[in-house]
Amino acid sequence: MFTGIVREVGRVLSIGDQGDTRIRIACARPAEEIDIGASIACSGVCLTVVARGQEGEQSWFDVDASTETRTRTTVGLWREGTKVNLEPALKVGDELGGHIVSGHVDAIGEITSIRPEGASRRLTVTAPRELGRFIAPKGSITVDGISLTVNEVEDAADSTRFGVNIIPHSWEATNLSEAVEGTRVNLEIDTLARYVARLAEAG
Repeated sequence: MFTGIVREVGRVLSIGDQGDTRIRIACARPAEEIDIGASIACSGVCLTVVARGQEGEQSWFDVDASTETRTRTTVGLWREGTKVNLEPALKVGDELGGHIVSGHVDAIGEITSIRPEGASRRLTVTAPRELGRFIAPKGSITVDGISLTVNEVEDAADSTRFGVNIIPHSWEATNLSEAVEGTRVNLEIDTLARYVARLAEAG
């Protein structure tokens, strides 16, 4: 379980094949503080640490990604040097600063517009149409592991577009600082919205 509050931005060091895809990610967190078997949200994808280490002053950890994960998330687009938002799993007693996030990506979206709005930036993201009923103004959504508040929503025949506001801190402290129009991002809808929709169907 996560909160959508990114702790640091890591960097893909290598991608190899060991049955599944083995990915090594550089991070600032000391290697001895990363437990084997721990869950880490990597740009919103819950992945399990299978190895860790230190090379000089550089800490790293390894995760495995299955074919399913590579197909349904942006993990399949990662390359050496890709910036990755990192958040360790929530511990009992930790502050819940964002919203409840599972790390199970619902779909890949695309950033279709980035424009300045005061000191912030307004992003428009296009999502698959089937997610539209779970996205509502003032509701929460996770974009590449970042907990964000939806500003507006517009449904089209084959897609749903929604807008989010990125404050300067979030822009600088996440991989969004390198985003451009056309960047693909992992989307996870709000768990509460999922259950409300299911209750409405059952009623």
